[in-house]
Amino acid sequence: MKVPKRYMIVILTFISTFVCYVERVGFSIAYTAAADAAGVNQSVKGSILSSFYYGYACSQVLGGWAAQRVGGRCILLFSFMLWSLTCGFVPIDPNHVMVLVIAWLLVGVVQGFIFPSIHSVLAQWVQPHERSRSVSLTTSGMYLGAAAGMLVLPSLVKFRGPRSVFLAEAALGAAWSMLWLNYASDPPLPEHLKANAAGIGQLLLSIKEGQKIKVENGRGSIRAATIPWKRILVSLPVWAIVVNNFTFHYALYVLMNWLPTYFEKGLQLSLQEMGFYKMIPFLNMFIFSNVGGVIADHLITNRILSVTGTRKFLNTIGFVVASVALLALPIFRTSGGAVFCSSIALGFLALGRAGFAVNHMDIAPRYAGIVMGVSNTAGTLAGIIGVEFTGRLLEAAKTKNSDLSSPESWRSVFMIPGVLCIISSLGFLFLSTGERIFD
Repeated sequence: MKVPKRYMIVILTFISTFVCYVERVGFSIAYTAAADAAGVNQSVKGSILSSFYYGYACSQVLGGWAAQRVGGRCILLFSFMLWSLTCGFVPIDPNHVMVLVIAWLLVGVVQGFIFPSIHSVLAQWVQPHERSRSVSLTTSGMYLGAAAGMLVLPSLVKFRGPRSVFLAEAALGAAWSMLWLNYASDPPLPEHLKANAAGIGQLLLSIKEGQKIKVENGRGSIRAATIPWKRILVSLPVWAIVVNNFTFHYALYVLMNWLPTYFEKGLQLSLQEMGFYKMIPFLNMFIFSNVGGVIADHLITNRILSVTGTRKFLNTIGFVVASVALLALPIFRTSGGAVFCSSIALGFLALGRAGFAVNHMDIAPRYAGIVMGVSNTAGTLAGIIGVEFTGRLLEAAKTKNSDLSSPESWRSVFMIPGVLCIISSLGFLFLSTGERIFD
């Protein structure tokens, strides 16, 4: 039986996010191993790790604009090819700080095009009643990639050295690029119109507004002549998404970059000896993300809740439970307790993505890449602030307590994202909507 093309597109975008997060976790693991061996302090580590997010923040809106103008399919391929080449040639010597910063900054810049491009592609291909599970499946690749990276890459570092991680990541990126080049395409014009739930009316509206309609070999795409930047930037529902994206990524990036240090320094555990357990938090994100997508589409399709009610319900449940788990995390001093709390925190954060992360397509299906670029800029700023600030917190705690093995050293690290989860969930509850507000 032939797989529908839109399903193939979703599968390929899922693989793309999987590969991206293998790369992100891989850099953290490889650099941490090299930096610890060279005696680099926690503050410098935080600065190096956060350099990615400076580049990532600069290119989010630009990525959304490029996807809108050129097409998400081409921009996504360009991004993958460029960051794969960078990983293939970058050194991993922690003494060459400036080289690492520039390389990691460049990878951040080109990866900043990825998620706006993905949202632009999915907005073209995916029908409205499939949005939640399609976006959830695509983004769940991040968590499965992080889980796979946590499971496999520490052993690769141990036996082959940190440099081998970069080479493996470059190979994965190149392999995906070949798949995308061979199997991806722009949608046929009727599918594009159906995905945006507008049909012939959308076509007439597009002509009336002076949009460019490009048709090649029976395939087409609609590109906006003008983008309503002002309306997007002052919209309260957009800001509800932005704030929740910031909080989600603050918690995610802090745990993704510093959880290996917490296990090794805070709990005195070896990542190699933890085996399968170290990947459970990110595997839980993969499971909960897809569960959230299925639940959301079920609630909407069967008219159990409105689109607005569904988004608010899942976002609130996800963020509130994650907040409790984050606040409890430093209390547990065993590997089982730490894995359990971090798994609950990350799992329910992923569940919440069926609320805020799909909301881009609800309120602005034609500008999904643009709105995603705006909100993901906030998420990237969370990476810059969270990862670097955590390094400074830990360096100060180490100076005060002589090491990082006490719960007090880590309490503020996990309390900050826990409190942010409560604040942002309240904002989404009062300000968000599931209705289309940008025609």
